[in-house]
Amino acid sequence: MFVLVPGAWHGGWWYEPLAVELQKLGHRAECVTLAGLWPDDDLTRRPVNLTTHVEQLDTLVEDLTAGGDPVVLVGHSYAGQVINGVADRNPARVSALVHLDTDVVEDGESCWDVTTDANRSYFLDAIGGDGLGLAPMPFFDDRARPHPFATLLEKSRLTGAWREVPIKRYAAALDTPGGVQAPTTMAKLRDDPAWRYEEWPTTHNVLRDGPERVLNLIRDL
Repeated sequence: MFVLVPGAWHGGWWYEPLAVELQKLGHRAECVTLAGLWPDDDLTRRPVNLTTHVEQLDTLVEDLTAGGDPVVLVGHSYAGQVINGVADRNPARVSALVHLDTDVVEDGESCWDVTTDANRSYFLDAIGGDGLGLAPMPFFDDRARPHPFATLLEKSRLTGAWREVPIKRYAAALDTPGGVQAPTTMAKLRDDPAWRYEEWPTTHNVLRDGPERVLNLIRDL
């Protein structure tokens, strides 16, 4: 069972082409839309932070693994913090962690702490008048939604148990305009034997040219 978690501004719809291909191979795939990113969500009525997203995904994983079979957690970009946060709570429920151009943070670090200066500048430019949601970038799909800013500011709370997940894979996108998105993580994982690390000639939107490259990374899990 694959649980596919999108990055900031995006919903489960982003993974639909990949889910279709996984299902053709006989796999089950759950495309997740995180809280605050549904079309009718209103951040002024329901504030959302990183803990909200970790608890949401944790509940889903608990339900999906009730029969005893673990899941593969796949996270893109911001969602790397969410999938590691869930794996940290109970690593036995997770057979593999797959990070698609994410920041892999340590305990006490936030997305804001480890992201690039260019991303921090964009966050500050994109924040709305209420300070709650970051406007989508203008070239995003029309389905993209304002992303809860607090999720990028809240620091992760990790014991390190997530490292017990037996399979960990990372794909770094090298062709993103403005530079790579996770240079600190790339440097940390490139030679780490606990990870299968790959560098791809793609933009941060690793599904832009179709699902094949991601499918090849995970199809055997």
